[in-house]
Amino acid sequence: MTASPDPPHDCARCPRLAAYRMDLRAAHPDWWNAPVPGWGDPGAALLIVGMAPGRMGANRTGRPFTGDASGELLFATLAAVGLLDGARLRDAFITNAAACVPPQNKLLRSEAAACRPFLSARINGLPNLKTVVAIGRDAHDSVLAALGARLTAHPFAHGAIHRVGGLRLHDSYHCSRLNTNTGRLTPAMFEAVFRAALA
Repeated sequence: MTASPDPPHDCARCPRLAAYRMDLRAAHPDWWNAPVPGWGDPGAALLIVGMAPGRMGANRTGRPFTGDASGELLFATLAAVGLLDGARLRDAFITNAAACVPPQNKLLRSEAAACRPFLSARINGLPNLKTVVAIGRDAHDSVLAALGARLTAHPFAHGAIHRVGGLRLHDSYHCSRLNTNTGRLTPAMFEAVFRAALA
């Protein structure tokens, strides 16, 4: 296990992702184009885990869920439930199952596994952590793997709540534009997950 919860700026664990980052650096030298570190309150009781940075979102800005439509819904929801004060997270921390943007927004299982030591370090490094919200199935699977839990014992379902060790894991569909535009996930459904996580 790695001691750091964030990969180094030029992490080379996943050759495909590293090559994609280099291509993006050449095309967009003013973007972040590196593993995106977690962000939030180091004393947080709630950890929010997404899949990976979006190309035009966190990969561009360097902050999870910032700069794209997914982030707009997430941050509006966090403000509604009292976890966001201006630009500051209160009692919450945000990270991703994988720290680098994947091509076509498709993360390979091997890439999630390669980044898992950083997720484990993040989970272990939050001393007051009680609850995790997994945004999407990939995040759910990675959190369970990081906690050493069996996927078959904790199937993903929107709104599901799992108890793993001393933590509660809450599942949500991803707040992507695809899911919100099709009505698979509504703002009310998303907010309900966070209100349950804070209960």
